Amino acid sequence: DEIPTVVGIFSAFGLVFSVSLFAWICCQRKSSKSNKTPPYKFVHVLKGVDIYPENLNSKKKFGADDKSEAKNKSAVPKNSLHLDLEKRDLNGNFPKTTTKTQSSPDLDNASPKHFAERKKDSVSPDSLKSITSLSSEDKQDKLGTLFFSLEYNFEKKAFVVNIKEARGLPAMDEQSMTSDPYIKMTILPEKKHKVKTRVLRKTLDPAFDETFTFYGIPYSQIQDLTLHFMVLSFDRFSRDDVIGEVLIPLAGIELSEGRLLMDREIIKRNVRKSSGRGELLVSLCYQSTTNTLTVVVLKARHLPKSDVSGLSDPYVKVNLYHAKKRISKKKTHVKKCTPNAVFNELFVFDIPCEGLDDISIEFLVLDSDRGSRNEVIGRLTLGSSVEGTGGEHWKEICEYPRRQIAKWHMLCDG
Repeated sequence: DEIPTVVGIFSAFGLVFSVSLFAWICCQRKSSKSNKTPPYKFVHVLKGVDIYPENLNSKKKFGADDKSEAKNKSAVPKNSLHLDLEKRDLNGNFPKTTTKTQSSPDLDNASPKHFAERKKDSVSPDSLKSITSLSSEDKQDKLGTLFFSLEYNFEKKAFVVNIKEARGLPAMDEQSMTSDPYIKMTILPEKKHKVKTRVLRKTLDPAFDETFTFYGIPYSQIQDLTLHFMVLSFDRFSRDDVIGEVLIPLAGIELSEGRLLMDREIIKRNVRKSSGRGELLVSLCYQSTTNTLTVVVLKARHLPKSDVSGLSDPYVKVNLYHAKKRISKKKTHVKKCTPNAVFNELFVFDIPCEGLDDISIEFLVLDSDRGSRNEVIGRLTLGSSVEGTGGEHWKEICEYPRRQIAKWHMLCDG
Protein backbone atom coordinates (compact mmCIF):
# COMPACT_ATOMS: atom_id res chain seq x y z
CA ASP A 1 0.00 0.00 0.00
CA GLU A 2 2.90 2.39 0.67
CA ILE A 3 4.45 2.05 -2.80
CA PRO A 4 1.35 3.28 -4.72
CA THR A 5 1.04 6.17 -2.26
CA VAL A 6 4.66 7.22 -2.81
CA VAL A 7 4.30 6.88 -6.59
CA GLY A 8 1.13 9.01 -6.51
CA ILE A 9 2.86 11.74 -4.48
CA PHE A 10 5.85 11.85 -6.85
CA SER A 11 3.50 11.91 -9.87
CA ALA A 12 1.58 14.85 -8.40
CA PHE A 13 4.79 16.78 -7.72
CA GLY A 14 6.03 15.97 -11.23
CA LEU A 15 2.78 17.21 -12.78
CA VAL A 16 2.88 20.46 -10.80
CA PHE A 17 6.53 21.02 -11.78
CA SER A 18 5.81 20.37 -15.47
CA VAL A 19 2.88 22.81 -15.55
CA SER A 20 4.92 25.49 -13.77
CA LEU A 21 7.84 25.03 -16.16
CA PHE A 22 5.54 25.23 -19.21
CA ALA A 23 3.89 28.42 -17.90
CA TRP A 24 7.31 30.00 -17.23
CA ILE A 25 8.52 29.19 -20.76
CA CYS A 26 5.36 30.69 -22.30
CA CYS A 27 5.79 33.90 -20.30
CA GLN A 28 9.42 34.20 -21.38
CA ARG A 29 8.49 33.74 -25.05
CA LYS A 30 5.69 36.29 -24.82
CA SER A 31 7.96 38.88 -23.18
CA SER A 32 10.71 38.31 -25.75
CA LYS A 33 8.24 38.73 -28.62
CA SER A 34 6.90 41.98 -27.19
CA ASN A 35 10.42 43.46 -27.11
CA LYS A 36 11.10 42.73 -30.77
CA THR A 37 10.69 45.53 -33.28
CA PRO A 38 7.95 44.85 -35.85
CA PRO A 39 9.27 44.53 -39.41
CA TYR A 40 8.14 47.91 -40.72
CA LYS A 41 8.27 48.27 -44.49
CA PHE A 42 7.53 51.98 -44.24
CA VAL A 43 6.79 54.60 -41.63
CA HIS A 44 3.82 56.94 -41.96
CA VAL A 45 4.08 60.48 -40.62
CA LEU A 46 0.74 62.28 -40.32
CA LYS A 47 0.75 66.04 -40.13
CA GLY A 48 4.29 66.30 -38.81
CA VAL A 49 3.89 63.62 -36.12
CA ASP A 50 6.85 61.25 -36.29
CA ILE A 51 6.32 57.48 -35.89
CA TYR A 52 9.79 55.95 -36.23
CA PRO A 53 10.65 52.38 -35.15
CA GLU A 54 13.27 52.04 -32.45
CA ASN A 55 15.16 49.44 -34.47
CA LEU A 56 15.11 48.73 -38.21
CA ASN A 57 14.73 45.10 -39.24
CA SER A 58 17.23 44.28 -41.99
CA LYS A 59 15.63 40.98 -43.00
CA LYS A 60 12.92 42.45 -45.24
CA LYS A 61 14.54 45.05 -47.44
CA PHE A 62 13.56 46.46 -50.77
CA GLY A 63 15.66 44.99 -53.56
CA ALA A 64 19.29 44.01 -53.02
CA ASP A 65 20.39 43.90 -49.36
CA ASP A 66 23.73 44.67 -47.79
CA LYS A 67 24.08 42.84 -44.48
CA SER A 68 27.08 44.91 -43.42
CA GLU A 69 25.10 48.12 -43.82
CA ALA A 70 22.30 46.84 -41.59
CA LYS A 71 24.68 46.46 -38.61
CA ASN A 72 25.64 50.13 -38.76
CA LYS A 73 22.07 51.42 -38.48
CA SER A 74 21.62 53.60 -35.44
CA ALA A 75 18.53 53.30 -33.30
CA VAL A 76 16.09 56.21 -33.56
CA PRO A 77 14.09 57.14 -30.45
CA LYS A 78 10.39 56.55 -30.78
CA ASN A 79 8.36 59.70 -30.31
CA SER A 80 5.02 59.63 -28.62
CA LEU A 81 1.98 59.86 -30.86
CA HIS A 82 -0.68 62.30 -29.71
CA LEU A 83 -3.44 63.58 -31.98
CA ASP A 84 -5.87 66.14 -30.56
CA LEU A 85 -9.06 65.43 -32.52
CA GLU A 86 -10.77 68.51 -31.13
CA LYS A 87 -8.31 70.74 -32.99
CA ARG A 88 -9.28 69.51 -36.45
CA ASP A 89 -10.94 71.95 -38.84
CA LEU A 90 -14.01 71.22 -41.00
CA ASN A 91 -11.91 69.31 -43.56
CA GLY A 92 -10.38 67.07 -40.92
CA ASN A 93 -7.03 68.94 -41.06
CA PHE A 94 -4.86 69.83 -38.11
CA PRO A 95 -3.61 73.38 -37.49
CA LYS A 96 -0.42 74.41 -39.25
CA THR A 97 1.56 74.49 -35.96
CA THR A 98 3.09 71.06 -36.46
CA THR A 99 6.52 69.84 -35.52
CA LYS A 100 9.22 70.46 -38.10
CA THR A 101 11.69 67.87 -39.31
CA GLN A 102 15.31 68.83 -38.72
CA SER A 103 16.60 67.29 -41.92
CA SER A 104 14.49 69.41 -44.28
CA PRO A 105 12.77 72.83 -44.45
CA ASP A 106 9.18 73.24 -43.39
CA LEU A 107 6.65 72.92 -46.20
CA ASP A 108 3.81 74.79 -44.53
CA ASN A 109 4.97 78.21 -45.73
CA ALA A 110 5.89 77.01 -49.21
CA SER A 111 4.15 78.86 -52.00
CA PRO A 112 3.43 77.48 -55.49
CA LYS A 113 6.49 79.38 -56.75
CA HIS A 114 8.73 77.45 -54.37
CA PHE A 115 7.54 74.17 -55.80
CA ALA A 116 8.83 75.18 -59.22
CA GLU A 117 12.38 75.93 -58.05
CA ARG A 118 13.78 72.43 -58.55
CA LYS A 119 11.59 70.86 -61.23
CA LYS A 120 13.30 68.35 -63.50
CA ASP A 121 12.65 68.76 -67.22
CA SER A 122 13.53 65.11 -67.82
CA VAL A 123 10.36 63.91 -66.08
CA SER A 124 7.08 64.53 -67.90
CA PRO A 125 7.95 68.00 -69.34
CA ASP A 126 4.51 68.22 -70.95
CA SER A 127 2.86 68.27 -67.53
CA LEU A 128 4.79 71.32 -66.23
CA LYS A 129 2.40 73.96 -67.59
CA SER A 130 1.21 76.55 -65.13
CA ILE A 131 -2.43 76.47 -64.17
CA THR A 132 -2.60 80.26 -64.06
CA SER A 133 -1.91 80.48 -67.80
CA LEU A 134 -4.84 78.25 -68.76
CA SER A 135 -7.99 79.62 -70.28
CA SER A 136 -11.41 78.93 -68.77
CA GLU A 137 -12.12 76.31 -71.44
CA ASP A 138 -8.87 74.48 -70.74
CA LYS A 139 -9.52 74.46 -67.01
CA GLN A 140 -12.67 72.45 -67.52
CA ASP A 141 -10.61 69.59 -68.92
CA LYS A 142 -7.99 69.77 -66.18
CA LEU A 143 -8.12 67.43 -63.18
CA GLY A 144 -6.06 69.55 -60.80
CA THR A 145 -2.46 69.59 -59.60
CA LEU A 146 -0.67 67.40 -57.05
CA PHE A 147 2.04 68.90 -54.82
CA PHE A 148 4.55 66.60 -53.15
CA SER A 149 8.19 66.31 -52.11
CA LEU A 150 10.88 63.64 -52.42
CA GLU A 151 13.88 63.09 -50.17
CA TYR A 152 16.49 60.43 -49.47
CA ASN A 153 17.88 60.00 -45.95
CA PHE A 154 21.37 58.55 -46.36
CA GLU A 155 21.87 58.00 -42.62
CA LYS A 156 18.78 55.79 -42.33
CA LYS A 157 18.89 54.56 -45.95
CA ALA A 158 15.27 55.62 -46.32
CA PHE A 159 13.26 57.05 -49.21
CA VAL A 160 10.82 59.72 -48.01
CA VAL A 161 7.72 60.86 -49.90
CA ASN A 162 5.59 63.71 -48.56
CA ILE A 163 2.16 64.18 -50.17
CA LYS A 164 1.58 67.85 -49.54
CA GLU A 165 -1.73 68.79 -51.17
CA ALA A 166 -3.86 68.80 -54.30
CA ARG A 167 -5.52 71.82 -55.88
CA GLY A 168 -8.29 72.33 -58.37
CA LEU A 169 -9.80 68.84 -58.22
CA PRO A 170 -13.07 68.28 -60.13
CA ALA A 171 -16.33 67.75 -58.27
CA MET A 172 -17.29 64.07 -58.35
CA ASP A 173 -20.54 64.56 -56.40
CA GLU A 174 -23.00 66.33 -58.68
CA GLN A 175 -25.38 67.20 -55.86
CA SER A 176 -22.95 68.89 -53.47
CA MET A 177 -20.51 69.86 -56.26
CA THR A 178 -17.57 68.67 -54.19
CA SER A 179 -15.42 65.57 -53.59
CA ASP A 180 -14.06 63.44 -50.75
CA PRO A 181 -10.51 62.98 -52.06
CA TYR A 182 -7.71 60.70 -50.95
CA ILE A 183 -4.55 59.41 -52.66
CA LYS A 184 -3.13 55.94 -53.18
CA MET A 185 0.60 55.67 -53.87
CA THR A 186 2.50 52.68 -55.25
CA ILE A 187 6.22 52.21 -55.95
CA LEU A 188 6.66 50.55 -59.33
CA PRO A 189 7.63 48.20 -60.88
CA GLU A 190 7.40 45.66 -58.03
CA LYS A 191 4.21 47.12 -56.47
CA LYS A 192 5.35 45.91 -53.04
CA HIS A 193 4.84 49.23 -51.28
CA LYS A 194 1.21 50.41 -51.42
CA VAL A 195 0.08 53.23 -49.12
CA LYS A 196 -2.77 55.72 -49.02
CA THR A 197 -3.68 58.96 -47.29
CA ARG A 198 -6.73 59.62 -45.18
CA VAL A 199 -9.97 60.86 -46.76
CA LEU A 200 -10.67 64.60 -46.56
CA ARG A 201 -14.37 65.43 -46.73
CA LYS A 202 -16.05 67.90 -49.07
CA THR A 203 -13.09 69.75 -50.53
CA LEU A 204 -11.56 70.35 -53.95
CA ASP A 205 -8.25 71.58 -52.48
CA PRO A 206 -7.27 68.91 -49.94
CA ALA A 207 -4.22 69.54 -47.74
CA PHE A 208 -2.93 66.09 -46.77
CA ASP A 209 0.64 66.80 -45.58
CA GLU A 210 1.34 63.12 -44.94
CA THR A 211 4.81 61.58 -45.06
CA PHE A 212 5.63 57.99 -46.00
CA THR A 213 9.14 56.69 -45.23
CA PHE A 214 10.36 53.53 -46.98
CA TYR A 215 13.37 51.84 -45.35
CA GLY A 216 15.91 49.54 -46.95
CA ILE A 217 15.90 51.07 -50.44
CA PRO A 218 19.50 51.59 -51.67
CA TYR A 219 20.13 54.99 -53.22
CA SER A 220 21.54 53.32 -56.33
CA GLN A 221 18.16 51.67 -56.92
CA ILE A 222 16.12 54.88 -56.75
CA GLN A 223 16.77 55.59 -60.43
CA ASP A 224 15.02 52.35 -61.42
CA LEU A 225 11.78 53.14 -59.58
CA THR A 226 8.60 54.95 -60.57
CA LEU A 227 6.04 56.57 -58.28
CA HIS A 228 2.37 56.10 -59.15
CA PHE A 229 -0.17 58.38 -57.46
CA MET A 230 -3.86 57.55 -57.87
CA VAL A 231 -6.27 60.36 -56.88
CA LEU A 232 -9.71 59.07 -55.85
CA SER A 233 -12.93 60.36 -54.31
CA PHE A 234 -14.49 58.24 -51.57
CA ASP A 235 -18.05 57.02 -52.14
CA ARG A 236 -19.84 55.39 -49.21
CA PHE A 237 -22.52 53.69 -51.28
CA SER A 238 -20.60 52.48 -54.35
CA ARG A 239 -17.13 52.07 -55.77
CA ASP A 240 -14.81 55.04 -55.21
CA ASP A 241 -14.52 57.41 -58.17
CA VAL A 242 -11.14 57.66 -59.87
CA ILE A 243 -10.25 61.32 -60.45
CA GLY A 244 -6.91 60.74 -62.17
CA GLU A 245 -3.32 59.67 -61.75
CA VAL A 246 0.26 60.97 -61.69
CA LEU A 247 3.21 58.87 -62.84
CA ILE A 248 6.71 59.99 -61.80
CA PRO A 249 9.74 58.06 -63.15
CA LEU A 250 12.65 58.70 -60.77
CA ALA A 251 15.29 58.29 -63.48
CA GLY A 252 17.27 61.53 -63.72
CA ILE A 253 15.98 62.95 -60.43
CA GLU A 254 18.85 63.92 -58.11
CA LEU A 255 18.02 63.58 -54.42
CA SER A 256 21.54 63.93 -52.99
CA GLU A 257 21.13 67.68 -52.46
CA GLY A 258 18.21 67.38 -50.06
CA ARG A 259 14.44 67.63 -50.27
CA LEU A 260 13.01 68.16 -53.74
CA LEU A 261 9.68 70.00 -54.03
CA MET A 262 7.61 69.06 -57.08
CA ASP A 263 4.16 69.52 -58.58
CA ARG A 264 2.52 67.64 -61.45
CA GLU A 265 -0.77 67.94 -63.27
CA ILE A 266 -3.22 65.11 -62.62
CA ILE A 267 -4.08 63.30 -65.84
CA LYS A 268 -6.93 60.99 -66.76
CA ARG A 269 -6.36 57.39 -65.72
CA ASN A 270 -4.92 55.30 -68.51
CA VAL A 271 -6.54 51.85 -68.43
CA ARG A 272 -3.67 49.78 -69.74
CA LYS A 273 -4.50 46.38 -71.13
CA SER A 274 -1.86 43.77 -70.52
CA SER A 275 -1.52 40.32 -72.02
CA GLY A 276 0.20 39.29 -68.81
CA ARG A 277 -3.07 39.62 -66.85
CA GLY A 278 -4.61 36.55 -68.49
CA GLU A 279 -8.02 35.93 -70.05
CA LEU A 280 -11.53 35.21 -68.76
CA LEU A 281 -14.30 33.25 -70.48
CA VAL A 282 -17.81 34.41 -69.55
CA SER A 283 -21.28 33.72 -70.92
CA LEU A 284 -24.23 36.10 -70.66
CA CYS A 285 -27.93 35.84 -71.47
CA TYR A 286 -30.56 38.57 -71.13
CA GLN A 287 -34.13 37.42 -70.50
CA SER A 288 -36.36 40.30 -71.61
CA THR A 289 -39.55 38.58 -70.41
CA THR A 290 -38.38 38.18 -66.80
CA ASN A 291 -35.95 41.14 -66.95
CA THR A 292 -33.06 39.08 -65.61
CA LEU A 293 -29.43 38.70 -66.61
CA THR A 294 -27.81 35.27 -66.40
CA VAL A 295 -24.03 35.31 -66.01
CA VAL A 296 -21.87 32.20 -66.19
CA VAL A 297 -18.20 32.44 -65.18
CA LEU A 298 -16.66 29.59 -67.16
CA LYS A 299 -12.85 29.62 -67.26
CA ALA A 300 -9.71 31.69 -66.72
CA ARG A 301 -6.39 31.02 -68.40
CA HIS A 302 -2.81 32.32 -68.46
CA LEU A 303 -3.18 34.03 -65.08
CA PRO A 304 0.08 35.53 -63.76
CA LYS A 305 2.02 33.89 -60.96
CA SER A 306 1.98 35.41 -57.51
CA ASP A 307 5.15 36.88 -55.99
CA VAL A 308 5.47 34.51 -53.01
CA SER A 309 3.91 31.12 -53.63
CA GLY A 310 4.56 30.98 -57.38
CA LEU A 311 0.94 30.09 -58.24
CA SER A 312 -2.20 32.11 -57.56
CA ASP A 313 -5.42 30.91 -55.90
CA PRO A 314 -7.91 32.69 -58.18
CA TYR A 315 -11.59 33.41 -57.72
CA VAL A 316 -13.92 35.82 -59.54
CA LYS A 317 -16.01 38.57 -57.97
CA VAL A 318 -18.98 39.71 -60.09
CA ASN A 319 -20.43 43.22 -59.49
CA LEU A 320 -23.62 44.52 -61.13
CA TYR A 321 -23.88 48.30 -61.57
CA HIS A 322 -26.89 50.48 -62.35
CA ALA A 323 -26.01 54.08 -63.27
CA LYS A 324 -22.52 53.61 -61.78
CA LYS A 325 -23.88 52.36 -58.45
CA ARG A 326 -23.31 48.78 -57.39
CA ILE A 327 -26.61 47.05 -56.71
CA SER A 328 -25.56 43.40 -56.46
CA LYS A 329 -22.44 41.29 -56.03
CA LYS A 330 -21.55 37.60 -56.29
CA LYS A 331 -18.36 35.56 -56.19
CA THR A 332 -17.15 32.14 -57.25
CA HIS A 333 -15.30 29.51 -55.24
CA VAL A 334 -11.51 29.69 -54.92
CA LYS A 335 -9.44 27.44 -57.20
CA LYS A 336 -6.17 26.47 -55.53
CA CYS A 337 -2.72 26.88 -57.14
CA THR A 338 -3.60 27.13 -60.82
CA PRO A 339 -3.08 29.65 -63.63
CA ASN A 340 -5.88 27.98 -65.65
CA ALA A 341 -8.99 27.80 -63.50
CA VAL A 342 -12.33 26.17 -64.39
CA PHE A 343 -15.25 27.73 -62.47
CA ASN A 344 -18.50 26.90 -64.33
CA GLU A 345 -20.62 28.88 -61.87
CA LEU A 346 -23.93 30.54 -62.78
CA PHE A 347 -25.41 33.72 -61.29
CA VAL A 348 -28.79 35.32 -61.99
CA PHE A 349 -29.27 39.08 -61.51
CA ASP A 350 -32.60 40.93 -61.43
CA ILE A 351 -32.42 44.08 -63.58
CA PRO A 352 -34.10 47.08 -61.85
CA CYS A 353 -34.95 48.80 -65.15
CA GLU A 354 -36.27 47.98 -68.61
CA GLY A 355 -33.37 47.22 -70.92
CA LEU A 356 -29.62 47.18 -70.34
CA ASP A 357 -28.73 50.77 -71.29
CA ASP A 358 -27.79 51.83 -67.73
CA ILE A 359 -26.50 48.42 -66.65
CA SER A 360 -22.87 47.28 -66.58
CA ILE A 361 -21.19 44.27 -65.06
CA GLU A 362 -17.66 44.02 -63.64
CA PHE A 363 -15.56 40.88 -63.22
CA LEU A 364 -12.68 41.05 -60.75
CA VAL A 365 -10.24 38.13 -60.79
CA LEU A 366 -8.54 38.06 -57.37
CA ASP A 367 -5.82 36.01 -55.72
CA SER A 368 -7.06 34.58 -52.42
CA ASP A 369 -4.59 35.17 -49.58
CA ARG A 370 -5.53 34.43 -45.97
CA GLY A 371 -2.52 36.25 -44.57
CA SER A 372 -3.16 39.61 -46.24
CA ARG A 373 -5.56 41.51 -48.45
CA ASN A 374 -6.58 39.72 -51.64
CA GLU A 375 -4.77 41.18 -54.65
CA VAL A 376 -6.59 41.99 -57.89
CA ILE A 377 -5.13 39.93 -60.75
CA GLY A 378 -7.22 41.47 -63.52
CA ARG A 379 -10.42 43.32 -64.30
CA LEU A 380 -13.09 43.03 -66.99
CA THR A 381 -16.05 45.36 -67.56
CA LEU A 382 -19.00 44.74 -69.89
CA GLY A 383 -21.47 47.47 -70.77
CA SER A 384 -22.88 49.68 -73.49
CA SER A 385 -20.27 52.41 -72.95
CA VAL A 386 -17.29 50.02 -72.84
CA GLU A 387 -14.90 49.94 -75.80
CA GLY A 388 -13.43 46.81 -77.37
CA THR A 389 -14.64 43.25 -76.83
CA GLY A 390 -16.54 44.20 -73.67
CA GLY A 391 -18.80 46.56 -75.60
CA GLU A 392 -19.20 44.13 -78.51
CA HIS A 393 -20.25 41.29 -76.20
CA TRP A 394 -22.78 43.54 -74.48
CA LYS A 395 -24.23 44.67 -77.82
CA GLU A 396 -24.75 41.05 -78.88
CA ILE A 397 -26.68 40.05 -75.77
CA CYS A 398 -28.90 43.12 -76.21
CA GLU A 399 -29.62 42.30 -79.87
CA TYR A 400 -30.18 38.59 -79.24
CA PRO A 401 -32.15 38.15 -75.98
CA ARG A 402 -32.73 34.68 -74.56
CA ARG A 403 -29.51 33.49 -76.23
CA GLN A 404 -26.50 32.47 -74.15
CA ILE A 405 -23.41 34.11 -75.72
CA ALA A 406 -19.89 33.21 -74.50
CA LYS A 407 -16.63 35.05 -75.29
CA TRP A 408 -13.02 35.17 -74.16
CA HIS A 409 -11.85 38.59 -72.89
CA MET A 410 -8.39 39.94 -72.08
CA LEU A 411 -8.11 41.15 -68.48
CA CYS A 412 -7.01 44.70 -67.74
CA ASP A 413 -4.78 45.81 -64.89
CA GLY A 414 -6.62 46.01 -61.61
